[in-house]
Amino acid sequence: MVTLKNYLFEQVDGERSIAPLSVYCFMTGFTDSITYTATFIWCAFQTGNSLRLAIAFARLFDGQHDPSFDIPDGLALCSLLMFIFGAFMGRLGDKLGCKTRLWLTLGTFIQTLLTMVATIAIWKSHQGSIADDPAHPAWTSVLSFVCIGSMSASMGLQAIMGKRINTQFTTTVVFTTIWCELIADPKLFHIRRIVNSRDHKILAIICMFLGGVVGRVLIDRFGSATTLAIGTVIRLIITVWWLFIPEEQGRICL
Repeated sequence: MVTLKNYLFEQVDGERSIAPLSVYCFMTGFTDSITYTATFIWCAFQTGNSLRLAIAFARLFDGQHDPSFDIPDGLALCSLLMFIFGAFMGRLGDKLGCKTRLWLTLGTFIQTLLTMVATIAIWKSHQGSIADDPAHPAWTSVLSFVCIGSMSASMGLQAIMGKRINTQFTTTVVFTTIWCELIADPKLFHIRRIVNSRDHKILAIICMFLGGVVGRVLIDRFGSATTLAIGTVIRLIITVWWLFIPEEQGRICL
């Protein structure tokens, strides 16, 4: 008889984790559509935020010696730092087993809590959902920083968890990598048969795209707070989902 402890410490089968990982990808597009629409800042794609900070630093040498650090730059820095913080939280999985049901459930529940914090923060801020231009974001208050920081931390944690499962998805966040690996796949044009290394990456891209579309549609209809609340529910569903992913075959849990 399998005890609850043994069941939770069983490692899930990566090849049977396609469904929750696909929803992870969906949440990447969904979450980024919210922050980009309100601030023109990504909470998951940190290449853009890093470059924005580099450009802000370069302004110090443009001859005008402008030391200002405007709101968009501050949001980018907040997002980057909290993404890194969330990624470091993902290293807790090394202690519990990065593919165990316990860690995947607990880690996704932490993502859920972070998304819930972001929801409450932006709801209490009473700020808008759509920015007019990159220089004038809709989110400017302290609570807005709490919101984007919490969202970025959730995405950093998701990024590490998805990476450590080590499937053909490669990553659930860095889609430049997925695009490159898809195009470089030697079996890209083997269209008459299933190729996991190709098909899973195509599925990840489609899910991310759909997440962005759905997120923006919900923002236009309900606003950021309600859209984030829906995202919180989706994360909670993924949390429970991990409990029912089958065990990886050929392993014995001690």
